[in-house]
Amino acid sequence: MTSRAARRRRRRIVRRRIGLVVVLVLLAAGGGVYVLSRSPSAASRTVRAAATTTSTTTTTLPPTTTTTVDPGTLPQTMDMPTTTSPQFQAGLAGFWQAIVTDNPAPAMPFFFPLSAYLQVKAISNPMSDWQQRLVAAYQTDIHALHSSLGAGAATAQLTGIDVPNTAQWVQPGAEYNKESYWRVYSSQVHYTVGGQVGSFTVASMISWRGEWYIVHLARIA
Repeated sequence: MTSRAARRRRRRIVRRRIGLVVVLVLLAAGGGVYVLSRSPSAASRTVRAAATTTSTTTTTLPPTTTTTVDPGTLPQTMDMPTTTSPQFQAGLAGFWQAIVTDNPAPAMPFFFPLSAYLQVKAISNPMSDWQQRLVAAYQTDIHALHSSLGAGAATAQLTGIDVPNTAQWVQPGAEYNKESYWRVYSSQVHYTVGGQVGSFTVASMISWRGEWYIVHLARIA
């Protein structure tokens, strides 16, 4: 009896070892999580795979926004304007487009901004003066320049602008001003139309924060 009991015990130990080896082999092969469970109908152990779930969390960042600041709301500087800045070149292109299409709208970014004019002028109603006098004259002059190009206006080509090296720094108190700016008279715009060379004069440009803007086109009024 003792010998039979010992043999049965050895067989149980062998079965346990075989079961453990099977578990290790399955783990190495599948890489999952495995649980040993006892069968209700047998003493032998079986291997059951436990399902695993992987969840992925995606974080969405809010879109970035770009805010454009109106330069006319910022303080004036003494920076000397040039004709080579990207802003000047873009403004000049829009100005020329306004002339050839007889539509003043593209030329407005090249005109002295209202927000800056409100800082400059020491008069009772600068907004009305800007709209009713300056902008009205600017738009009228653009229409007149379009007419002067004749039937070939749509094909007219801008060839350049000459800004004299005679700009002056205008001090507060002059010309009903409470702020300073650079001012230059008689810049020349050059173009060709129908094979002919032409030009016209920009009466006055003034500066804001290192950029030129037209304030009087055909005449100072």
